[in-house]
Amino acid sequence: MPPIRGFRAGRRRHAAVIAALVTCSTALTGQDLAVAGGAPAPSVPVPQLEWSPCVQGSEFDCATAKVPLDYGNPGGRTIELAVVKRKATDPGRRIGTLFFNPGGPGGPGTVQMPQNYERFPREARERFDIISWDPRGIGSSTAVNCFASPEEAADWSAGKAAGFPVGEKERAAFIAAYKDLARRCEQRDPELLRHVSTTDTARDLDQLRQAVGESQLTYQGISYGTILGATYANLFPDKVRAMVLDSNIDPEAWTNHASDDDPRLTTFLRMGSDRTAAATLDQFLTLCGSATTARCAFSAGSPEATRDKFDQLMQKLRKHPVGAWTYAGTVADAVNSLYIVHPGWTELAGRLQDLWQGRVAEPSPFPPPPAVPNPNPYLGEEQGAAVLCGDSPNPRDPNAYHGLEEAAAARAGDAGRFWTWAVEGCSTWPAVAADRYVGPWNKPTAHPVLVVGTTYDPSTPYTNAQAMAKQLANARLLTHNGYGHTALLNPSSCINTYTGRYFIDGTPPPTGTTCRPDTPPFSASKPIGGVATGGGGMAGTVS
Repeated sequence: MPPIRGFRAGRRRHAAVIAALVTCSTALTGQDLAVAGGAPAPSVPVPQLEWSPCVQGSEFDCATAKVPLDYGNPGGRTIELAVVKRKATDPGRRIGTLFFNPGGPGGPGTVQMPQNYERFPREARERFDIISWDPRGIGSSTAVNCFASPEEAADWSAGKAAGFPVGEKERAAFIAAYKDLARRCEQRDPELLRHVSTTDTARDLDQLRQAVGESQLTYQGISYGTILGATYANLFPDKVRAMVLDSNIDPEAWTNHASDDDPRLTTFLRMGSDRTAAATLDQFLTLCGSATTARCAFSAGSPEATRDKFDQLMQKLRKHPVGAWTYAGTVADAVNSLYIVHPGWTELAGRLQDLWQGRVAEPSPFPPPPAVPNPNPYLGEEQGAAVLCGDSPNPRDPNAYHGLEEAAAARAGDAGRFWTWAVEGCSTWPAVAADRYVGPWNKPTAHPVLVVGTTYDPSTPYTNAQAMAKQLANARLLTHNGYGHTALLNPSSCINTYTGRYFIDGTPPPTGTTCRPDTPPFSASKPIGGVATGGGGMAGTVS
C-alpha cells in the first residue's frame, strides 16, 4: 500500500548512513501490565538482552529480545525483537537510555536508527544510549511475510499499478491484487496478524525499558511513532520521563473516534494527509518558481507558471507515460519526495524536468546500507499493512474507494488520489487486532510530553500535532515553521536545541515557541540559525 511505503519515504534514499545494529541485557523480573481496558494482565518476565557488536568493529551493539506474542497469555508462543543500541558518547555524563521509533508503520529501527543517528541532538547522543528495534511483525524481528520468496513478492507487486490505479481496468486489478495479498497473509500466519497492534508494541517497549534497567521511559517517536508514544503514555502514564512526538497522527483520526462502525473515510483522509500533501506540493512549486533554474531545475520563472507547468506535465503523463513513469507513479514519487527537503526537493525538481523534456528520469541513488547484520531486511507492504489495517479502521467496501478518490481529488488534487488508494488493501484485510487501545488519551503522565509539528508536512498535518497536544493530558506544542516530514529528518538547530534540553532536564520550550529550518528549500544561503519566536527568543546551543 503506497502510504505505508509513503510513511517510510526517505528511509533509504535520504538518510545519513552509519554503522550497525542492536539489543539489550538485564535481570529477570516480573511486571503487572495494565491492559487497554484497564484490567491487569498476567505477569510477564522481562527479556534478558545479551549485547554484542553488530559487526566486528562496529560502534553499534545488537541483541534479540523474546516477548510474548499475546500479553494475555504470556506462557504461550513467544516472538523475537531485533534491537540495536549506540552507547552514549560521553559516558561520564550519561543520563540513561533514549528509545527511538522511526515510524511507518513498518519502519525497521535496526536500520533507520543507525542511518539517522547523527541527526539526533548532540546532547542526546552524548548523554544517552540510543536504542531502537524492529517492531513485532517488521523487518528482522518475527515478521509478517506473505510470500514464499522475494521473486513471488516482486511478481505480486508488478501486477498492480504504481502509485494508484487510473481507470476502471486498473482499479479492478488493484483491488484484486490486495484481495489476493489478504488471502496469502491469512494462510501464512493468521495468529501473528492479530498480535502486531500498536498496543502490543507499546507493551514490548515497556519490556525493553525494564530490560535496560530504566525506571521511566525516555522516548522519541516520529510519524507513526507518535501514535505509539501516545498509546504508551496512556497505558503507562507513570512511566513517562520524557517523550518527543514529531510529525503527529491525531489519535482520534487513527481510531475513528473509537467507533466500531464502518468508517466513512480512510485513516489518511480522516487525518487530512491529502490536504497537507497538496499544500506542501504547492509550496514546493511556489518556491521552485521563485528560484532560478540553477537552484530548481523545474522552475518556469514564476510560481504561477511553475504550477501550470506541473499540471501540464501530469496531463501529458496521463496520455503518454515516459518510459515506466506513469501519471500515478509520478504523483506518488512527488509526494514521497517531499518528505526530505535536502536533497529530496532538488532531486524531485530534476526528475520532473527530465520528464517534462521527455527523458526517462533516474531515481535517486540509495545510500550504502549501515554496517548491520541485516541491512536490507524484507519489508513487504504486508508488514505495515498488518499494523495499520488491524489497528486503524478503514472502509470495508473496495468499491467505495473510487468515490472517495474523486472527493479527495476535488479538495486536494493529485495528492488526494494518492492518499485515498494508499489503504485500499485494508478493505479486504483478514485480521483485526486482538488488543486495540482506542482511548482515553488524557491520562496524566508523570512528566510533560513535547509535541513537534511541521507546518508544511506532506503526510501528517500540523493540525494533527495541535490535536495531539490538546488530547494528551500534559503536553507542550513546539512548532517547526518549515517543510518536510519530521523535524528530525529536516534539520532545525532551533528544534534540536529545545528537544536536547528537554531530554536532559525535562524542561519544555515556552508556550507558543516557533522554530524555522536551518536552510530554506532551493537556497544556497548559509543556515539561518533557526530563529525561535513566541517566547523562545533566539535559540542557543545546549552545552
